[in-house]
Amino acid sequence: MVIVTVVVVVLAWYALRGVAHWWRPARLAVDRLSPRTRWLHGWVLSAPATFTYIAIFTASTLLQKTAPPKLIYLLTKLQSTNLKHLGTDPVIALADSALWVAGHGAGLSFYVALYATVVAWAEPRYGTPRMILIGLCGHVFGSLLTAAVEWRAIESGRASARLAHTTDVGVSYIMVAGCVAAVVLMQGRWRVAGATALGIGIVLPVFVTHTLWNLGHLFAASCGLVAALIGLRIAPPRTPVDFLPSLAASGKPGEPDQGGAAGSNGQQQAEADETG
Repeated sequence: MVIVTVVVVVLAWYALRGVAHWWRPARLAVDRLSPRTRWLHGWVLSAPATFTYIAIFTASTLLQKTAPPKLIYLLTKLQSTNLKHLGTDPVIALADSALWVAGHGAGLSFYVALYATVVAWAEPRYGTPRMILIGLCGHVFGSLLTAAVEWRAIESGRASARLAHTTDVGVSYIMVAGCVAAVVLMQGRWRVAGATALGIGIVLPVFVTHTLWNLGHLFAASCGLVAALIGLRIAPPRTPVDFLPSLAASGKPGEPDQGGAAGSNGQQQAEADETG
């Protein structure tokens, strides 16, 4: 649904811009909306890693929705960060598992919303390289710590050996690491609200459901927090480019430029003096 909405909005905007060349109401609408679309454009450009990753896992979700279910089951099974794959080819397993949205693409709108707002807000403040490292720490170390707990549970007889072959893919580890990093930089009520949301969404489920996957989210968030704090010790947060001034009213296209008009009047006056 979110993909369809975005595509419809984009197509409608460019259609409006095309009609604006010959229809005055459309031209006026474009003039009013252009500052906001420029701001949105700037927001996307300020977080290139975040929006590139959104495009990647959105594409994989479209594949999950359209491909045969058995094929998707096989792909996610082969690219899972379970104990079997981590033991044979850990780098490939960790890389591949980050490309899929768990649950056959369930919750895509939720992931896109958090990435496009919270994580994208944090990226220009940390800088793209640090934000990538924070996400990688959340995904890699969160997955490895979860696998360690999984292995210990199997060895102690508290879990079945079949747990080593489970399917564990998703983009949530990178997301929670990015959200924790964002909360670190928030201030005042925003920090309180962010910390509360993290507590409800990450910490509380560990004690309520007692599942390994929720424990993995807690591990990923903790690793992201450590990575963010270390990054801030190395260098302070950056000052992001302020795109809000682009929302201010600007001169409408077609109005004469005041500087150009003044120059033209001065030239005409000089010509008149020479003639006289």
